[in-house]
Amino acid sequence: MIATTTAGPRVIRMDGVFDVPAAEALARVIAEAGEGVEVAIDLTHVREFHDFGVTVLARALASRGARVAVRGLRQHHLRLLRYLGIETGAAQLDRPIEAA
Repeated sequence: MIATTTAGPRVIRMDGVFDVPAAEALARVIAEAGEGVEVAIDLTHVREFHDFGVTVLARALASRGARVAVRGLRQHHLRLLRYLGIETGAAQLDRPIEAA
């Protein structure tokens, strides 16, 4: 499930399973946010991550071309994003990540 806020920075919260369909839905919301809009993605309530879903997220972040804050990813998924060319900064889970 995706919940978003519209006032101020756009916050996108997800829960449940983060698989390819969920990641594709998130990618559409990210794309609809438009340039210049701050986007924060909260995945702290996701109970299961699929690696292919994280790959779709990486593609959406790279195409965004702007800073997007992501919370709730596990170390494995932060490492996967780095392999896919998304700079994650320090190893802290709550640090913003951005497209390289």
